[in-house]
Amino acid sequence: MKAWPNNPFLQGYYEPLTAECTAPDLIIEGDMPRDLNGTFYRNGPNAQFPPENEYHFFTGDGMIHAFKFDNGKVSHLNRWAKTARFKIEKELGGSFFSGMNPLETDPKLLDFVFSDKEGVANTSVIYHGGRLLLLEEGHLPFEMDPETLESHGAWNYYGKLNTVMTAHPKVDPVTGELIAFCYMASGPFSDDMGYYKIDKDGFLTEYHTFKVPYSSMVHDFVVTENYVVFPVLPIAGSLDRAMVGGPPFAWEPEKGAYLGVMPRNGTPGDIQWIEMDPCFVFHFANGFEKEGKIFIDACQFKSPPLFPMADGKPTPANIHPRMNRWEITMEGDKPVSIATHYTIDKSVSSEFPVIDPRYAMREYSHTWFTSTDRTLPAKIPDSDYVYNRLVHFNVQTQEVDSYAFLDGYVSEPMFVAKEGGAEGEGYLISCVYNEGTNTSDLCVFNALNIEVGPLAKAKVSHRVPVCFHGTWRPAATYQPAGL
Repeated sequence: MKAWPNNPFLQGYYEPLTAECTAPDLIIEGDMPRDLNGTFYRNGPNAQFPPENEYHFFTGDGMIHAFKFDNGKVSHLNRWAKTARFKIEKELGGSFFSGMNPLETDPKLLDFVFSDKEGVANTSVIYHGGRLLLLEEGHLPFEMDPETLESHGAWNYYGKLNTVMTAHPKVDPVTGELIAFCYMASGPFSDDMGYYKIDKDGFLTEYHTFKVPYSSMVHDFVVTENYVVFPVLPIAGSLDRAMVGGPPFAWEPEKGAYLGVMPRNGTPGDIQWIEMDPCFVFHFANGFEKEGKIFIDACQFKSPPLFPMADGKPTPANIHPRMNRWEITMEGDKPVSIATHYTIDKSVSSEFPVIDPRYAMREYSHTWFTSTDRTLPAKIPDSDYVYNRLVHFNVQTQEVDSYAFLDGYVSEPMFVAKEGGAEGEGYLISCVYNEGTNTSDLCVFNALNIEVGPLAKAKVSHRVPVCFHGTWRPAATYQPAGL
């Protein structure tokens, strides 16, 4: 195979693995909690071949890493998502698809690109309704066996889902219902969204499409107990621009920023739009209602990294998101004003937030996220320091508890609750890459006292390349999907 090109997103922490590995019994350093039982899944881009054209970090083939915890022992399994695109390149023996602009793909494969239902399945992963689903927001969910990681292909909810799915659907912890959306619902660069609900058993029960202010990339959204909030923020898509070789998605703050507020018991016809100052958010921590207001905690950028301006120039260097709280004042079901303010010191970067999922959509106290102590310089564009720090933040008291690795790149953490414990009582898990050894450790912390460092580490003999998102599947849920 050809060598990986001189691209920072294909080297070091980002360099793809070239093999699927099975490690049934990882070496444990420290005291692995014996009440931590289940499987932690991580999903991220892992190109199987060196790219022939310009590579974008978001377009590598999906690879799942599964860490199974069993009474103090940990195993590791990694497998590619063997999508239709993956199989075509495997058969042809090389890279044949473009990055962010599908129009740059080899003409012989363009018909496939515009009809492909599976994509690269590389962004997120959920376990819901008895199925392990990989999500990539430009295509249908992609199903894999939760035990073996065998690829099963696109999943369309028994023929009822005819569009794509967000990488960040929300599960109501009370009802088990999954609430999801998609952007560009009717095709590339369209100015519409889809909204749908899936019951706890995995059956799609409701689906709608609706127009939005303009075509925008919408990575995440917010659900509270009684409302759904759709953000339309100005990473805008343009087919005309892409057709002439410009950036398909670009930062266009002049288009404005909008939040669409809809009652959960309503339909998109009930959406009320409210305008706010331009900004961008990849990830929201949580949302809830209290005393006539909707509160939203967002990891907010002034301008986003990894996307250019419409003329192709870099965006302004505001690369560190901060945890902001948005307050939407309501009159009945109508939003009438919005205010934003910092909920944490401005010096602290906050990205990839997670919460105790039992408190999703409701008033809560604890969030955990990745950050930096600004000691390790980054080697990728649009970044200055490595995210080597995990932070626990109490949104009620503003207290901060954190731990930084001296030579480690941290990934999005995962919170796992102790059975019967109060909010926040449990474990925080993060996969940490060590640049010096080119290997990774799966680190487990006491979630309410992370500053003392990991309780235990499961040692992986190779690197786990950068992943985007993960999920936790408790041991008690090991059951097949089906009718």
